[in-house]
Amino acid sequence: MIKEKIKATYPDQFEEELLNEIDELGSLIEFKANDVMIDLNQFIKGMPILLSGAIKIMREDFDEGELLLYFLEKGDTCAMTMSCCLGDKQSKIRAVAETDGELVMIPVVKMDEWLARYASWRRFIFDSYHNRLDEMLVAIDNLAFNNMNERLKKYLLDVASINKGKVVMKTHQEIAYELNTSRVVISRLLKALEKEGFLQLNRNEITIHS
Repeated sequence: MIKEKIKATYPDQFEEELLNEIDELGSLIEFKANDVMIDLNQFIKGMPILLSGAIKIMREDFDEGELLLYFLEKGDTCAMTMSCCLGDKQSKIRAVAETDGELVMIPVVKMDEWLARYASWRRFIFDSYHNRLDEMLVAIDNLAFNNMNERLKKYLLDVASINKGKVVMKTHQEIAYELNTSRVVISRLLKALEKEGFLQLNRNEITIHS
């Protein structure tokens, strides 16, 4: 079953022999929204490959708050997780499910072996690193060069896109937590964006108009 799900997610991506190994050794895991998939300082025993749903990757700051780095979606894996797997290090991020979904967990002991044996696995790992690095650079640019109003707009558009629509089902406090700011600031900015016609506010629900 795992083999067929991988083939459906990654058509013509992996060699048949590798698919057979993933089918034999991988663990299929279903998760629910808000499940903590990986926690800070946890030793990673496997590398996740996301088959469906979305997971947000959070980083703890020096004031014990958290900051959203990027989202993982169908077909993604996490560069931070891979780094911990290969180096046998503790996790520096927290991964929390944004939506319900499903993933395959690959045992860490196979990582080095597959990098040497399978060209498709090397391409997948290197492409994943590249994609996550690009997203990290966007996150850094967002923090360094964008004001909170622009950061909030991008966040809302990203969350709406992940949920395949125009609606964000989050409270002002939840948004403030993920953007590492206060609820008062978020509430003020959301009201300003509503006046601009960018969105409509309802109870625990935000509808994007643009």
